[in-house]
Amino acid sequence: MEDKAEDLENIYREFYPKIVGYLKRLVGDHEAEDVTQEVFLKVNASLETFRGESRLSTWIYRVATNTAIDHLRKSSPGPEALMAGGLAEDESFTGEEATAAEESTPSLDTHLIRKEMNMCIRSIVEALPENYRTVIVLSELEEFTNTEIADIVGVSLEAVKIRLHRARARLRKELEAQCNFYRDDRNELACDRKTVSLNVLKK
Repeated sequence: MEDKAEDLENIYREFYPKIVGYLKRLVGDHEAEDVTQEVFLKVNASLETFRGESRLSTWIYRVATNTAIDHLRKSSPGPEALMAGGLAEDESFTGEEATAAEESTPSLDTHLIRKEMNMCIRSIVEALPENYRTVIVLSELEEFTNTEIADIVGVSLEAVKIRLHRARARLRKELEAQCNFYRDDRNELACDRKTVSLNVLKK
């Protein structure tokens, strides 16, 4: 019992800040703490059954992801809840998508996300459909491999590649539509939200 309590304390100390940060991007700042507490209650209840078939971090993130999805489904029941698990999505590459995915390199949006999750980019990421938002955050911010992401979200490696490709394409489109990019005082790339023209609002 003491060993389990010590293990849980060490796990809590190491992973609690990471899981809070991760869940803020999935369920929002106001809900993240409560959902994180629920995650660690589940970790505590299931720790003895953890067999080490995956990395401890991958297992904890899987618990966190499933808890977040359950929370989102309860908060917003309906068609969007199906999309949360990718059930309503055709997860097969078209010919053009397959070629683009194979040839893809770290892009502008990937560089910006990893460099600094500023408010402009963060709000756009958080507005993505949940299945896209999850894989983007796991890949670009938590820096899990595609194989690890597949284990965390419970889908095939091919499905992860498809979701990531489509999520990046969607994010890039939203960034181009909503953000102005510029060099800041340190000559580093940054962005601000575009303002809506009054003439557009009058139409």
